[in-house]
Amino acid sequence: MGSSPVGSRLVAVRWGMLSTARINELVLAGARRSDGVQIVSVGSRDRARAEAYAREQGLERAHGSYQELIGDPDIEAVYISLPNASHIEWSTRALRAGKHVLCEKPLTRHVREAEEIFDVAQQEGRLLMEGFMWRH
Repeated sequence: MGSSPVGSRLVAVRWGMLSTARINELVLAGARRSDGVQIVSVGSRDRARAEAYAREQGLERAHGSYQELIGDPDIEAVYISLPNASHIEWSTRALRAGKHVLCEKPLTRHVREAEEIFDVAQQEGRLLMEGFMWRH
């Protein structure tokens, strides 16, 4: 994954965010400084909340469910900042829907689930990354 040249210009990867979590603001701030990232959509279990968040953050679209967002053919990658217990389920669903995934930590607490989801990413030809930062 990554931005790709089309003609003489760089085309940004189009992202959707699963949830309206506070941490999204940090991700949005970083994305806005990058030519290779364009966050265009947010998904929430509550359509009104997603619409309000999209307006506040200047996003193109809001989805009233997580499934609706990952089914959007215009979204290439998703950022998952859901509660920890939902990480593995929605990361798997997004990969199966053909999306690249950046999931907040922890992706899972179970080795077997980690092995299985990375197998799914490989089978789908998609990138899967856990949002984890090392500080030295």
